[in-house]
Amino acid sequence: MTNFLQTLSQQRGNLWTYTLQHIQISLISLFIAILIAIPLALLLRRFPKAAEAALQITGIFQTIPSLALLGLMIPIIGVGTVPAVVALVIYAIFPILQTSYTGLSQIDPSLDEAGTAFGMTRREKLMKYELPIAMPFVMAGIRTATVMIVGTATLAALIAAGGLGNFIMLGINTSDASLILIGAISSALLAVIFSFILSRLQKAKIRTILISFAVALVVLLGSFYRPAAGNHPTLTIGGKLGSEPNLIINMYKDLIEADSDIRVNLKENFGDTTFCYNALNSGKIDIYPEYTGTITTTFMKQPTHSTDPATVYSEAEAGMAKKGLAYLSPMAFQDTFALAVKSDYAKQNHLTTISDLSNLTGTPTAGFDLEFANRSDGYKGLESKYGLKFDVKTMQTSLIYNALESNAVQIAEVYSTDSQIKQYHLVVLKDDKELFPPYQAAPLMKASTLKKYPELKSILDKLAGRITESQMQEMNYEVAVQGKDPETVAETYLVSQGLLKK
Repeated sequence: MTNFLQTLSQQRGNLWTYTLQHIQISLISLFIAILIAIPLALLLRRFPKAAEAALQITGIFQTIPSLALLGLMIPIIGVGTVPAVVALVIYAIFPILQTSYTGLSQIDPSLDEAGTAFGMTRREKLMKYELPIAMPFVMAGIRTATVMIVGTATLAALIAAGGLGNFIMLGINTSDASLILIGAISSALLAVIFSFILSRLQKAKIRTILISFAVALVVLLGSFYRPAAGNHPTLTIGGKLGSEPNLIINMYKDLIEADSDIRVNLKENFGDTTFCYNALNSGKIDIYPEYTGTITTTFMKQPTHSTDPATVYSEAEAGMAKKGLAYLSPMAFQDTFALAVKSDYAKQNHLTTISDLSNLTGTPTAGFDLEFANRSDGYKGLESKYGLKFDVKTMQTSLIYNALESNAVQIAEVYSTDSQIKQYHLVVLKDDKELFPPYQAAPLMKASTLKKYPELKSILDKLAGRITESQMQEMNYEVAVQGKDPETVAETYLVSQGLLKK
């Protein structure tokens, strides 16, 4: 409980930001779904057969797994708020359409005949008795859709749309249960609050309901207002999930703002590799730190097979230049793949290198993520280059450390600068046959951005060749384990190296 409260205190700034993002995404989706579903219900009540087909189709949409739906939309729409809203609207239409159609279908036909006899227009019928009769059903559907939207909106973090899902994703990534609880509890509280408000409105008059929704819409639009940034140019720097990207982008921010008139907006825990790369190309962010090995293995059609850091960087730089991107000089540390074991297991089996694993009796159990298990520079490379054979258990990266600590696996895939290596006193086995490519972090941006702000090269190159693996591992430990603010840790390092004045 103490750890939870401490984490909550540390994250209070992000809590307000992510909560606002979550509310914005949820309300935008809800309003769009209402604008689609209610008019559609009004139209379909006159065509029962078409209504049945429409309800079947919208019901089928709800059976599509949300992750699959988001994945299908990324190549079409990209990443960010738009695909998240589209997915939430698709899920929200069915409950609103179904209940609205049901409510309208309950209206006694004799009322329509009476209205016609009195010379009422279609609009007058709608406002005088049709909507009042159907409104409890309509509000029930909106209430159901709202709760579903607020809960599902946590997945928006997967496609860099922000929201309370950022806490959950970061918590999973860092094995921090407190962060997961903050995201889950906050999302649940929002759903309860919205449900309570709508339950009160469910019994109100149509005029009150319409005024309430109008006020909510005005407040929603007002929440997007941002005051002018002044005369200073502004850049947005994004970072992947985790403490290390947060540290690096805070260093970028400190250096840029200290040595230029550029102001920097940070998007911490913005998303994984694909999302950051797509966001850079689409202009949602201007810079983000990317790793040399990631570029050569993920973004280039003919990846290098070299393990020389200089060669890999050179090929990565050339490959990015062909795509209209500028890739500046990398830092010294390599956050590359590694295999780790518990210290007592290493001592018991005399393990110091990956080759030593071939001397183990039996078939040890290894914990790998799904990507590593199928990569040529991952488990397949361990089989072909080292002749190793493991009983592989695939799992989410952050869970691997828990599995190793609980002895569910004996060998774990890690990254060489992970804070958990120090936290759990693990032994990292030397890659004596040089299977794993180098992964050095360097700023990636559009060539047009560098052309517009040429001073960025000299500023960010101050980090070139700096930060050793032990230094980065220590800083990751301070942030991920000790709970220090990445902004403070980054500034402390820059000051200690004489790169920033205190």
